[in-house]
Amino acid sequence: MQTKFIAAAIAVAFAGAASTAGAQEVIKIGHVGPVSGAQAHLGKDNENGANMAIADLNAKGIKIAGKPVKFVVVLEDDGADPKQGTTVAQKLVDAKVNGVVGHLNSGTTVPASRIYYNAGIPQISPASTIPTYTKQRFNTTFRVVANDNKLGGTLGKYAVEKLGAKKIAVIDDRTAYGQGVASEFVKGAKGAQIVDKQFTNDKATDFNAILTSIKGKNPDLVFFGGMDAVGGPLLRQMKALGIKAKFMGGDGVCTDALPRLAGDAAADGVVTCAEAGGVSADLQKNMDDFRARYKKAYGQEVQLYAPYVYDSVMVMAQAMQDAGSADPKKYLPFLKKVKYQGVTGLITFDDSGDIKDGALTLFTYKGGKKTKMEVVK
Repeated sequence: MQTKFIAAAIAVAFAGAASTAGAQEVIKIGHVGPVSGAQAHLGKDNENGANMAIADLNAKGIKIAGKPVKFVVVLEDDGADPKQGTTVAQKLVDAKVNGVVGHLNSGTTVPASRIYYNAGIPQISPASTIPTYTKQRFNTTFRVVANDNKLGGTLGKYAVEKLGAKKIAVIDDRTAYGQGVASEFVKGAKGAQIVDKQFTNDKATDFNAILTSIKGKNPDLVFFGGMDAVGGPLLRQMKALGIKAKFMGGDGVCTDALPRLAGDAAADGVVTCAEAGGVSADLQKNMDDFRARYKKAYGQEVQLYAPYVYDSVMVMAQAMQDAGSADPKKYLPFLKKVKYQGVTGLITFDDSGDIKDGALTLFTYKGGKKTKMEVVK
């Protein structure tokens, strides 16, 4: 009887040891975006990108320091609201996530970044373009898209040199992003006259007063700094008031949803916009393959930044593998020097955490479809 008891005990011990040896370390990647409110379609798009990356990592059977790991995504909603953004940022810190991909909006990304910095948690923004984000010199902040200095400035130059704009009206939504991109646009629009500057907010629906003022100045181009949920109705009301100016905006309006939100006001060639990011012809197949997989998985087209979210997760995982650890303190130095060939192109960071050689893609709309014009670096 005693022999049987000892044998059973040894068997249990071996089983426990085997179980421990085969146990997977769980690595938690936080993702934050606005999955409620007017920008929910963009937040969900980003969230889908994160889920795709996590699924692909786990399908590959990634090992770190020779040990199997399992990646999980911790999803939070910031509602595009700065206060809510800091609340969920602290929630992710308390959950002891290994890294964060987000936020979408500049207005939520910047205040949240201090919370991640204080906790020593790396953050990669796949979409925030405000220069302030990386100018804070937090060693935990990174982004995989070009900033507003390049985005707004390039659009301003394009408006004057390629579209021939001479009289320009500028509207922004008073968010950190909207003001930033509009300011850089004005700096880039050298040679044109800024005939009016107007302001709205990111939840506005009635633009009659500001558009009536603008109509009296007879601009040939209207630039809007803000998101598509406001830009679409704004464009619709421009047409209703008989404003025949071209419409231009940054990445916030440069979405597949804009024609739906603007109706027939987004007629062929009326809108020119730029997306912070873009791939050269030699990498287009990678992007096309990603978009096809995305559509198969979610039954809809990529809205805007899902590929950049996907690459952000992959970059973070690559740094962990290079470091042999998912501990933020240990893999952060490897994130700074990472070199990753992603769906969106080669990702490496400068000393501030900005992507090196960030690209922009210019688009217009034809037949209700977002149509690529050119990639600019």
